[in-house]
Amino acid sequence: MSSQPESKDSLHTLSSLHVGEDTYHYYSLIKAEAELGDIRRLPFSLKVLLENLLRHEDDLTVDRNHLKAIADWLKERRSDTEVQFRPARVLMQDFTGVPGVADLAAMRHAVQKAGKDPARINPLSPVDLVIDHSVMVDHFGNADAFKENVAIEMTRNKERYEFLRWGQQAFENFRVVPPGTGICHQVNLEYLGKTVWHKTETDGKTFAYPDTLVGTDSHTTMINGLGVLGWGVGGIEAEAAMLGQPVSMLIPEVIGFKITGQLREGITATDLVLTVTEMLRKKGVVGKFVEFYGEGLQSMPVADRATLANMAPEYGATCGFFPVDEQTLNYLTLTGREPEQIALVEAYAKAQGLWHDPSANPEPLYTDSLELDMGQVESSLAGPKRPQDRVALKDIPASFELLMATGEGAPKTSDQVTTELQNRKLDSEGGQTAVGAQHSHFEHAASQVLELNGVKNCLNPGAVVIAAITSCTNTSNPSVMMAAGLLARNAVAKGLTTQPWVKTSLAPGSKVVTEYLQAAGLEESLNHLGFNLVGYGCTTCIGNSGPLPDAVEQAITDGDLTVASVLSGNRNFEGRVHPLVKTNWLASPPLVVAYALAGNIRVDLQKDPLGHTPDGQPVYLRDLWPSQQEIADAVEQVKTTMFRQQYGAVFEGDAIWQNIQFPQSKVYDWSEDSSYIQHPPFFEGIQPQPEPVAPIEDAYILALLGDSVTTDHISPAGAFKPETPAGQYLQSLGVKPEDFNSYGSRRGNHKVMMRGTFANVRIRNEMLDDVEGGYTRFVPTGEQMAIFDAAEKYREKNIPLVIVAGKEYGTGSSRDWAAKGTRLLGVRAVIAESYERIHRSNLIGMGVIPLQFPAGTDRRSLQLTGNETLSIQGLTGEIHPGQHLTLTVRYKDGQTAECELLSRIDTANEALYFHHGGILHYVVRQMLNDDT
Repeated sequence: MSSQPESKDSLHTLSSLHVGEDTYHYYSLIKAEAELGDIRRLPFSLKVLLENLLRHEDDLTVDRNHLKAIADWLKERRSDTEVQFRPARVLMQDFTGVPGVADLAAMRHAVQKAGKDPARINPLSPVDLVIDHSVMVDHFGNADAFKENVAIEMTRNKERYEFLRWGQQAFENFRVVPPGTGICHQVNLEYLGKTVWHKTETDGKTFAYPDTLVGTDSHTTMINGLGVLGWGVGGIEAEAAMLGQPVSMLIPEVIGFKITGQLREGITATDLVLTVTEMLRKKGVVGKFVEFYGEGLQSMPVADRATLANMAPEYGATCGFFPVDEQTLNYLTLTGREPEQIALVEAYAKAQGLWHDPSANPEPLYTDSLELDMGQVESSLAGPKRPQDRVALKDIPASFELLMATGEGAPKTSDQVTTELQNRKLDSEGGQTAVGAQHSHFEHAASQVLELNGVKNCLNPGAVVIAAITSCTNTSNPSVMMAAGLLARNAVAKGLTTQPWVKTSLAPGSKVVTEYLQAAGLEESLNHLGFNLVGYGCTTCIGNSGPLPDAVEQAITDGDLTVASVLSGNRNFEGRVHPLVKTNWLASPPLVVAYALAGNIRVDLQKDPLGHTPDGQPVYLRDLWPSQQEIADAVEQVKTTMFRQQYGAVFEGDAIWQNIQFPQSKVYDWSEDSSYIQHPPFFEGIQPQPEPVAPIEDAYILALLGDSVTTDHISPAGAFKPETPAGQYLQSLGVKPEDFNSYGSRRGNHKVMMRGTFANVRIRNEMLDDVEGGYTRFVPTGEQMAIFDAAEKYREKNIPLVIVAGKEYGTGSSRDWAAKGTRLLGVRAVIAESYERIHRSNLIGMGVIPLQFPAGTDRRSLQLTGNETLSIQGLTGEIHPGQHLTLTVRYKDGQTAECELLSRIDTANEALYFHHGGILHYVVRQMLNDDT
């Protein structure tokens, strides 16, 4: 940010603000109204975006028309103007951070090879990388689980952590939060986020401006709950941002979500967010901002807001923004931010019109709006495989029964369940149902205190084999964590225990959680039920659930059982939590505990007992559930001193971390023998000027996919088996299967990740009949084989490849390897009915063009089977946003069909990056062509 305001000050916006004894300079939105017009009713999130442009007006990528376009947004409440957003900082986690650092190291290597100074490849914006994705739940249910899991993590990830320690000293503006500290979004919320940033320039002036960021994890949006504008991007786009490239975006539509009322007794913030996610997915908010407002915010603490903001990727929005108000200040105070910082936040927000006060100011104007009375929210879960598919707690048994009866894997919402049950005349309300009878069997089995080898005989469809209190989504919220602890205390008092086949775990997002559970006297009860601390990290939420006990895995496999996991996370996609668990349910932490007691998803928690007292009396959920007052009293145990103590030395780590040895060099010395870190091939042979875009002619379809293909389907993060291409490759290096770790941990090695692309065990390629997993048909011979093996055969024949899919392609995580792997397999284009925002951007960032079918046309209407060849006309020549291209399909019998495709290169910057073969290639060429 320049401190020389000549060009900016032409709008007469430079102002000063006195807070205590300090003076801050800032660019006033109020003063900008003199030229831009009345902007008071702009959504708060767009005001932050406007300030960002105003402050960078002297940059060549920002002109007065961009500022005017945001002000004019109020006329139509939408815009087709492209603007350049420059976030104040970048947040990373280790799964995406390791390949990010590898890319930066490869860029340094390429620049050095060209005779330039490699140190020029360096973050220009502050970068914080939090190691949170690597710990696995290998040990659980005992007092030593945390210590044992950490020891395994440090051994298992030695190479990766050496590499990150190298990056920590090699790059400027790059900090690392060591493992065993917390989850990046919770650390960001509780410590890193400032709401208002300030920076002292070389002339001694201190400038204040909104805290903004992008992060290499889709749940970066969690910080929106603190009034910070930010969202998830792929590692590719984040690397470009840290290297000084702006984030190119169209001024978004903004959907207002008005919150009124209060939650009823027994209803949690988790129930609220699952309801909001369902509503917004139905509304359709992909690529849009969602902004929460209304009088309901006045009593909504930041912890609840952060839960709602966290799941913006699940409802499809770019962000879920909450404006600054008294609750923001309360949270900043609670979490130990300095009084001077809190005073600056209040003064700046009020001076800039960024302060939310529904009683004093008119409501902002939105593109469209929804409204929810929180008093109408009911207890819910989401599942069995998508977070937007909310099912009321009372309908969970019937939902599972319907799934089993129909054999359908399709998700069922509460409304769908009710309708289909009525249509099938299944009675979900009366009598001794199969669920009730099943429950009696479990109670009998549990009363015998089964040994592990007896589990096989009592494991039945719907058995809950994983119950995990996990994820920043909920462990950041003291109210639901205390509720879980109180429910556990009440259960222990009545003599209940969890079922022996349930793998229980507690993985908080920060060490503060452990402190306040201890202070409230609840940790012991959770431990008694097997919810011992297993680590401070994402664990089960990202698929690091670890192995199930051998007897449980054997019972599932032998009986081909459809079993369940219940987790307090944000994602439940197919194959994500555990490869043997077909149904996965998102729930509040207290419900996770309840299902661990019940042992089966088919148990009706509102009618059937969870267990019995030692004297045989039934115990129901209502007997255990704490009152709101009990929860509030427990939350009072959360103290500011806890945050200050735990974050006082957050970047130091323990002695093991500090003693890691790493090379003291500015250019990384790649090792051919490493199975974790390999030199990425993306910049091999890069020339100062890009080559023309090659045509796509007579391409084969590598995979023909359906709707809601997630980035987990494309690039899974979890464990893999010895017989997979990735497993075979590692074994060829002498790596034993027990040392495979996970795909996510291997993202620094493209040779593993290529083999893992489209390798999810639940992905379904429609080129094959009734086959699950990463397989395809190699069309020239008709053989079925692994997708990687087929791609290699096509590469040998120099045949281009495409992927064809349905709606919502690329939903889920901001996983850059979903795009990197796609490119390395030789895929030139993806053709789908619609795209999720981040993956579309990532594809372009790797030089793969996303193309969209026109309305009414899809793979089915074109009768695609995978035997066809596809050619795309109009791709060569000048690339520009929104092009219409022609697809020619040549069928096996020689007949052809044509349709028009829309290029989803949406902005001029994206067109420029695609022309260069990717965003990082563009940045490297800038360095190569710079003579200074």
